[in-house]
Amino acid sequence: MSKVTLQGYIVVPTDNLVAVRSALPMHIELTRKEEGCLVFCVSHDNSTENRFNVYEEFVNRAAFETHQWRVKNSHWDQVTKSVERHYQIREESKLP
Repeated sequence: MSKVTLQGYIVVPTDNLVAVRSALPMHIELTRKEEGCLVFCVSHDNSTENRFNVYEEFVNRAAFETHQWRVKNSHWDQVTKSVERHYQIREESKLP
């Protein structure tokens, strides 16, 4: 079993900031309730108005992929269509 970590940031177009900020709390709440979610943090980057830092940890690839599927079928996906995503995804193997 391998833990999956996603780290990076999103850049939100200025004309979409209000909608993204409004939808973000529910997105965070729903994700944190997902089975296999260890950590889920999205925070505004104080140095850039349109940037939000993202850090996620899931217990394994299946939990991460389930999260991705849910997001693709959510209000959050609709609100963030125009958002630029800059992520690195890492999978850490656990020794038996």
